[in-house]
Amino acid sequence: MENESRRKMKEKFGLRRDIFKEFLAESLGIFVLILFGCGSVAQTVLSKGALGEPLTIHIGFTLGVMMAVYMAGGVSGAHVNPAVSLAMVILGKLPLKKFPVYVVAQFLGAFVGSCAVYGLYYDALMDYTNGDFQVTGANATANIFASYPAKHLSVLNGFVDQVIATGALVLCILAITDRKNIGAPKGVEPLCIGLAILAIGVSMGLNCGYPINPARDLGPRFFTAVAGWGMEVFRAGGCWWWIPVAGPMVGGAVGAGVYFLFIELHHQEPKKQEENNIQDKYEIITMS
Repeated sequence: MENESRRKMKEKFGLRRDIFKEFLAESLGIFVLILFGCGSVAQTVLSKGALGEPLTIHIGFTLGVMMAVYMAGGVSGAHVNPAVSLAMVILGKLPLKKFPVYVVAQFLGAFVGSCAVYGLYYDALMDYTNGDFQVTGANATANIFASYPAKHLSVLNGFVDQVIATGALVLCILAITDRKNIGAPKGVEPLCIGLAILAIGVSMGLNCGYPINPARDLGPRFFTAVAGWGMEVFRAGGCWWWIPVAGPMVGGAVGAGVYFLFIELHHQEPKKQEENNIQDKYEIITMS
């Protein structure tokens, strides 16, 4: 009886076209990423370090990405990042016509995730700021939601930072999910991708906090612009906002190209691989 009820509900409310399912999966995946990731930043900033530190933030984003991939991976592949989606388009793993749908879903999910973090910590924000939402300075809170450059960082170095960090992420994702290579055991991929995020965070986070995701940065930045921080969120850091958007997209393309040229291009064809395996077994037998 219960199975019949579930079947009727699925027939009535279930989506029939894959693209709608993928849209919802990407939106929910990045919503979870923002909730855990930006939530960990909010807890650290608003508690003045009493309930968090840089490592707390790294762990928050690591777990956020991991949970997002576990949640959406079986439906959309859980890109939750336009740069990753672009890399998949370049490598022929995602149809070009789906790319805009994925990107819109990712930006929408990130924006809604920011709303959730804001609502969760609204009272703490008001207590911390007395209603004065600052973008820069000692009492800045805009950095809870989006990235801002360190004082030492130039525009060029910031762009290169994002290209390298995002390229590294794409290389790791492709290696983890490549079944023709060693890859990761089935079901463990989200954990491995989360650890890749942790590695990037602890090694490349000094300059600007490793946004490496245009949707993760720009979606929340739009939210802060309309939620009380104003247009200063786009002017701060010498109009920094475009670097965490353009840099990761270039990095995604570079990472895809490097992986294709250095690894994927040299995979053996299945038939040839099978022949090699047979030859290896024959040599073992003749040597024994």
